[in-house]
Amino acid sequence: MTRPVPLTRALLSVSDKTGLVDFARALAARGVELLSTGGTAKTLREAGLNVRDVADVTGFPEMMDGRVKTLHPKVHGGLLALRDNKEHVTAMETHGIEVIDLLVVNLYPFEATVAKGAAYDDCIENIDIGGPAMIRAAAKNHAFVATVVDVQDYDAVLAELDANDGATTLAFRQKLAQIAYARTGAYDAAVSTWMAGAIGEETPRRRAFAGELAQTLRYGENPHQSAAFYLDGSGRPGVATAAQHQGKELSYNNINDTDAAFELVAEFDRAAPACAIIKHANPCGVATGATLTEAYTRAFDCDRTSAFGGIIALNQVLDAATAEEIVKIFTEVVIAPEATDEAKAVFAAKKNLRLLTTGALPDPKAAITTYRQVAGGFLVQGKDNGAITLDDLKVVTERAPTEQELKDLLFAWKVAKHVKSNAIIYVKDGATVGVGAGQMSRVDSTRIAARKSQDMAEAMGLSAPLTQGSVVASDAFFPFADGLITAAEAGATALIQPGGSMRDQEVIDAANERGLAMVFTGMRHFRH
Repeated sequence: MTRPVPLTRALLSVSDKTGLVDFARALAARGVELLSTGGTAKTLREAGLNVRDVADVTGFPEMMDGRVKTLHPKVHGGLLALRDNKEHVTAMETHGIEVIDLLVVNLYPFEATVAKGAAYDDCIENIDIGGPAMIRAAAKNHAFVATVVDVQDYDAVLAELDANDGATTLAFRQKLAQIAYARTGAYDAAVSTWMAGAIGEETPRRRAFAGELAQTLRYGENPHQSAAFYLDGSGRPGVATAAQHQGKELSYNNINDTDAAFELVAEFDRAAPACAIIKHANPCGVATGATLTEAYTRAFDCDRTSAFGGIIALNQVLDAATAEEIVKIFTEVVIAPEATDEAKAVFAAKKNLRLLTTGALPDPKAAITTYRQVAGGFLVQGKDNGAITLDDLKVVTERAPTEQELKDLLFAWKVAKHVKSNAIIYVKDGATVGVGAGQMSRVDSTRIAARKSQDMAEAMGLSAPLTQGSVVASDAFFPFADGLITAAEAGATALIQPGGSMRDQEVIDAANERGLAMVFTGMRHFRH
């Protein structure tokens, strides 16, 4: 069936009634008969529209608290019948089944119910049954039936009818069918994911992932790669929930880096101003300060070269003074919980700078499932929400860290969690002064971080690198003493690492020989 199908009868049964009345009125004005159920029918009647109840069509009342109303041959027969099949047509005539040319259904708000923390039984009651059944039936029979599951498609349906003398084309119905199956797939994925968590099943036999298109991107990591940005519906504060106030469209790399920056800056107590600067998913500077401006400038001073064209994340309201500092160099994206009107005015002169506000910070301790595609499958794990306190630290050297060293060690440990392995972080007075990331050898990361600090000292006219008197964090244990020795040569006085190497004692002895303090965490932070 490739010719347009005239739209004569529509069944509307929706949970989200946004735009419903206007859409139904437009259908009625085009001569379409309206069938409906329960609250949807009530809404349409109150608007003065003529509506037939599905119960009148089926001959059965809604029952079992509305659980059974559309699960009936006169509904599903009207959706599934092949109008060019003589046996189907005969069956319809014999049993008084009328065709349904358009199905308009959006489902019970299961995802929203879960998001607000509803009780188990409430979540179960918000699992739609009749809706998905009708959607799947109508979408399967898209040769004859148009299926609408999203409010944003109402106008497209009306435009299609106007363009085709009150009919829908096969190409249009195919597109709607694809959207419909994606919606039921996403809905079932949400239900199964929630249920796995509710019953404590960490590795269910089957797992489904789904997302809703938020943005088609110009390209992926490189111009020859196609890309898009999808939302998972979790509402976690970040780039997915942010309002963009200015600047051109975010790119694939912008989104990836902005997410990394905001997740990192959220590690720090919002009571203390903090800033993270990200380049290619790795921090090139992280700092706290008495003010947001000071936090930014201290983060910037870690690696001014890499900060150019980077992503800046702030954990407090962006103010004009900080904005004035940021615009002194080219920056791709700035993300913060909020921004003052004065700060927005400062940025307005930089049309290519994107400003995002989220209204909140993500919870770094929240239990979240992450996944990554590999050939033929997915790797699934819990998000690294591990954190340590002073009580978790084990001093393994003859000298214990000073109070300031302990503060810097914990700061460095938070940063290390967000740096690609092998990760080495030099920190002094609440600011990174050297970052070594993504090297195949831990000692190379230690050397690179120290070298970058030397380069910055020369550029800033300092008499010595800021690694002098710093502390060092290593995301995993030192397999040999060479990394520790390199850090000591760079001027480090204390180290934090997981411990657990067969050569731990060799590393501890090297620290004691140099008067260094070292603590073990018993936790590592690999990030690949």
